[in-house]
Amino acid sequence: MAQRPPGSVRLLDRPYLIACAIGGVLLVVVAIIAVVMVAPFGAGQATKAAPPPPVVAAPTTTIPPAIVPADLTKLPQSTTYTAIQGAPLDPGPVVATDGTVVHPRREVVVYTSPGGAPIARLDPQQIGDTWLPAIAQQPGWVEVLLPSRPNSSAGWVTDTALDRAVTPYLIRVHLRSLNMELFKGDQRLGSWTVGTGTDAHPTPPGRTFLLGSFSDSAQRYSPVILPLGTHSATLDSFGGGPGTVAIHTWPTANVFGTRSSDGCIRVPSDALHQLIQVPLGTLVLIDGN
Repeated sequence: MAQRPPGSVRLLDRPYLIACAIGGVLLVVVAIIAVVMVAPFGAGQATKAAPPPPVVAAPTTTIPPAIVPADLTKLPQSTTYTAIQGAPLDPGPVVATDGTVVHPRREVVVYTSPGGAPIARLDPQQIGDTWLPAIAQQPGWVEVLLPSRPNSSAGWVTDTALDRAVTPYLIRVHLRSLNMELFKGDQRLGSWTVGTGTDAHPTPPGRTFLLGSFSDSAQRYSPVILPLGTHSATLDSFGGGPGTVAIHTWPTANVFGTRSSDGCIRVPSDALHQLIQVPLGTLVLIDGN
């Protein structure tokens, strides 16, 4: 018979050891059953997901659709030579904007309001590139000052075919004090005594803009003429044009500080030198101060 290791016992030799072994097994089984019964409840409580937050729908913006006429040629072009019937007038006071100016990349339609009636066409070119100041904006739409009569006329265009830029410049003309100021941001670049329209043919007040820049060899009073987007209220034409008010110099200095023009704004040559560097579309605010 094989020998057992010293100190060892056989279960058969000790009946009470058998009973202890059986009791131990039963305790282990009971413990396992308790864990199995308790664990799912406790685990379920610990991992229960919180209810998801309520979903809030994002506000939607309705962009009024543009009604494009079947025959665009029936709409008049908005230029310094034309008058646009039914054009809304600039609703704002004579104050500066944020400097946004827009340029149509192709011919665009002008409307009375976003989604309103079409009233005119705008070409990319007039006296040079067409740049117009934005005076109001809505999603998908921009309101601009127009170069046509009546003075202070405006209109809405869609923003699908527009180039945008921002000009930091602002020109202020004060009719009572016969003074012009040029600003770049908050910095005043210059202030000059100027000549304006006579009492019979006054320079029209309001919010307008630099429409173009050109030289005319047929005249000798100014090397460069800067037409504005406004017109004489008393003359249908002067100088061969449609009565467009312009900024230009004059051969003699005695006109500065006087009301002696047909509505144009006469400035010293050093003022014109700075003004010809100002981008087209820049606002010109003409007030009664």
